[in-house]
Amino acid sequence: MEVDQVREVAIAGIGLAKFGRYDGKKGRPRKLYPELGGEAIAKALRYADMEWKEIEAAFGGTYYGGLGGTHQCVERVGLTGIPIVNVYSGHSSEAALRLAYTRVALGVHDVVLVVGAETLPPGLLDNQAMPAWMRMMGLDVLPAEAACTAVRYMEDYGATVDDFARVSVMERKSAKLNPNAMFQQEVTIEEVLRSRMISSPLNLLMTCANADGAAAVIVCSKDKLKSKNKTVAIASVVQTSATYGTSLSGGSVSVTTKVINPDCVELAAKQTWEASGYGPEDMDVIQIHDPFSPAFLWNVEKCGFCKRGEAPRLVKEGYFERGGKLPANTDGGIIGRGHPTAATGLVQIAEIFYQLREEAGPRQVAGAKVGFAQGGGAGPQAVLTVLKR
Repeated sequence: MEVDQVREVAIAGIGLAKFGRYDGKKGRPRKLYPELGGEAIAKALRYADMEWKEIEAAFGGTYYGGLGGTHQCVERVGLTGIPIVNVYSGHSSEAALRLAYTRVALGVHDVVLVVGAETLPPGLLDNQAMPAWMRMMGLDVLPAEAACTAVRYMEDYGATVDDFARVSVMERKSAKLNPNAMFQQEVTIEEVLRSRMISSPLNLLMTCANADGAAAVIVCSKDKLKSKNKTVAIASVVQTSATYGTSLSGGSVSVTTKVINPDCVELAAKQTWEASGYGPEDMDVIQIHDPFSPAFLWNVEKCGFCKRGEAPRLVKEGYFERGGKLPANTDGGIIGRGHPTAATGLVQIAEIFYQLREEAGPRQVAGAKVGFAQGGGAGPQAVLTVLKR
């Protein structure tokens, strides 16, 4: 269970480094993750109207950048002797946010930085945490595992590849309005279905793209905010890990338990609604973890926003679009904006922050006051956050 919050924790500033490729090829600039992380930190400080010397601790990390990633990013703005904690857990930045939130809530620190930054290799990412028997079956790359779960979802709930394609269409439509997104072009269902097969039934355009990028968030006690206008506070941050039932103990990841058993996302959702004092029906805008388009469907269900098997119909009806009943992934989601793994969790937070501050531009959801962000990571684990204004 979450600790009782002693004082209210607010977000003072956000900084993003645009997602894309910084590999020095085809006229693109060459940047590594420490430079991107430093850029995001500097932007967050400017947004918060704070100086670096006001930061009392830093949490964060990279996934493919190796050990000490947070130190490398912080070094770009200055090493001042503060405690720096590196979190290494896949999409780690939302887990780092929880650590920062707890320290501020309990009065250990007043102002804390959270940063996630990544420069990723091209091609499929190897999941070395897979048990040996799953690696022997070719499940050591993430699309293969996601494809197995997608097939099971289709069998259980009657979903189709058209349903998966509609999610990609929805995400790319939103990404077009996001200047920080990797992809700025809309796609059609036909284009998604014609794209190259990656791991059946997942096509290329149903699969997220590896991206370089960074995000930084400054959290603080409410009294340390330089401006109290449109304050965005953290209502709760809940983190859980996997629980396995009697069907199979599959090591760190089990494709057979992800759909049929209650998992870490459902557990975190239950705890989130208890800890925050809100329910799914109270959310004005949400961010769902969707590295693959069908993942949006089962994750939005697991988080409690609709019944199992209901998400495909709701997507088709426009329920989750910006003008729908519950706008989701208004920045394009992982499918549309790209996936710099360790930064992704904080970018989920950033979009909700901008929406509640009424700073989302053409993506703005009118009257948004409470928002939800889902983060996922290696383990598996789930980190769910509720923000309020």
